[in-house]
This record gives sequence, C-alpha cells and structure tokens, in this order.
Amino acid sequence: MEKLQPIIEHISALPPFITHNVSLKDKNWFRTGGNAEFFAEPSTGQEFQEALQFAKTHNLPITLIGEGANVLISDAGIAGLVIRPALKNITISPYDHEHMLLHAGAGVSMHDLIVYCLEHNLLGLEEFSGIPGSVGGSVYINLHYFEFLISQFLLSAQVIEKATGLMHEVDNGWFNFGYNYSTLHQNAHYLVLATFKLKKADALQTTYAQGRRIEIMRHRAKRYPTKNTCGSFFRNFHEHEVTLVSNNKKMIYVAYYLDKIGVKGQLRVGDALVSHQHANMIVNVGNATTADIIQLARTMQQMVFEQFGIVPQAECRLLGFDMHPLLS
Repeated sequence: MEKLQPIIEHISALPPFITHNVSLKDKNWFRTGGNAEFFAEPSTGQEFQEALQFAKTHNLPITLIGEGANVLISDAGIAGLVIRPALKNITISPYDHEHMLLHAGAGVSMHDLIVYCLEHNLLGLEEFSGIPGSVGGSVYINLHYFEFLISQFLLSAQVIEKATGLMHEVDNGWFNFGYNYSTLHQNAHYLVLATFKLKKADALQTTYAQGRRIEIMRHRAKRYPTKNTCGSFFRNFHEHEVTLVSNNKKMIYVAYYLDKIGVKGQLRVGDALVSHQHANMIVNVGNATTADIIQLARTMQQMVFEQFGIVPQAECRLLGFDMHPLLS
C-alpha cells in the first residue's frame, strides 16, 4: 500500500504486537481482500489500551475483526489499524444453585468455548455449534440460530472505550441487543470479556448436549457451505420493507426471494458462486477476488429488485471500501 511509507517514517518503533502491511486474506473466511495498513493482536487489556493509544497518536482509523467469518474485505485492504483481539482466557465462577458464570475473552473462538462448556458440564451455548466466529464477533452481531440468541445467555461484559481506553463493566441491557445488532455497532466501545450465565448439568445431561451439538453441526453441514463464505450475505427484510404475505405473515426471509429468482448454484462471477446449498450464501470456489463477490452480490440485488421491487441489504460486514459498493 503506497500510503504506508509516509506514516511509518514518523513512527520510531512499533509496539511488539503491532505490525504493518499485513495480508488479511488468511484472516477472513472468504479468503479475499488486501492488506491491513497496521495490524494488532492484543492479548491483554493493557495491550488493547496501547493499541487504541497508538491509533489515537497517529490519527489512524480503527477496524475490529474477529475470526473474519462475517466480513468482506476490500481488495485495496483496510487503511489505519486493524485490531483482532487475542484475549483467550476462559474461567468459571459460581452463580447460584442451578447456574455457573463463564468468563471468556473476546478472542476465544465459539468452537473452543462450546467444547470447554461441555467439558465442564455447562449448558446453553451448544445451541450455536458449528457457527464460526469469536466471542467478540458473536456478541457484536448478537449471534443467532433459530430461536436462540447469544444475548439470552450474556449476563455482563467488560468493554473498552475507544476514545479514552478506559475499561467499563456493563450489563446485558447496555448492549441494546436486536436482530444482528448490539451497541458495539456504534464503534465507540469494543468487547474485552464476556460473562455468560449457563446451566449446570450432570453427566447424562451433558452427554445429551454433546449429541445435540453433533446433530446441529451435521444439520448445518448439510444445509450450508462450511468454508470460503461469510454465511448469510444479505440480512432478512424488515416487515415494513416488504408487501408479500404468506400465511398471514409478511415474507421477510431474503432466501425466499433469492430462491425464486433461481440463482442457487447457478449465478457466478469468476470464482464467486452462489452456493448450491443456500441461495443467500456466496462461496469463493477458487481464486475469487472481493470485486468478483461484489459484482455477484450486486447482480443478485438487481435481479430481486426487478422481480419483486425490493433490494436486499448486506448482513456481511463490508470493510475497507471508500464508498458503499452495493446497491442501496
């Protein structure tokens, strides 16, 4: 990135956990995108504070990513400082007769956290088995699967304030959770630690939950692609955005409209392909670029608009773009 050198010339030394001109292709599930101008993986709260101070000192924009399972990164990369939290501590503490508290750093993967829970006879989070992502990303988007939301299990959290670097203890209500939404979307605070209230279980209940986890993962593998995708690319519609009614309910599900236009497993731009398993999932089947994925997504939007008069909007986070690249 040509703009790196002038900034670097004014920096005498980078903190050991911050590097520059770092490829992001191996840090997101689409396996596309350019470089991060600066990249940090803080493993402690103090390092997180130092990363924010570094960005503030050098007037750098900040972008936070987790496992990159719900992002599409520009081929031009991301200017400023990209932070991927590496806070990976997990601890438990008592709560009441029926529950325990599970404390997990923002960088813990949901897979590892669920395995830990079942090893310690704690139930609840296995409902999210097979969904890629970190604790930080899952809280950010209020991770959901069928009727379950991660907000149903979150009791409290520690967040860091972007402007000051101060740590704050907040409760569930602070997040103002909604569908694919939390207060973290305002980009004024970042998750450091999440505390979940989970049910205690005996050995038999845990064995049942382990079996349920395996079945959920089998079910997901059959219905959805498991690599080189961001999952659902477009969000479901809000009720006020649609007029089509089925069984006395507004048809809000974007996959319904995408199925109707016949793109599943057919529509393709370069190596970007609409999955044969799910019409709302785009897959990199080879060497697709982000530009390929954007062109494919815009075509999907245009086709839905031409047939139904509505435009799907991205659920996938679009990072590093100077302008919004999709139809609005």
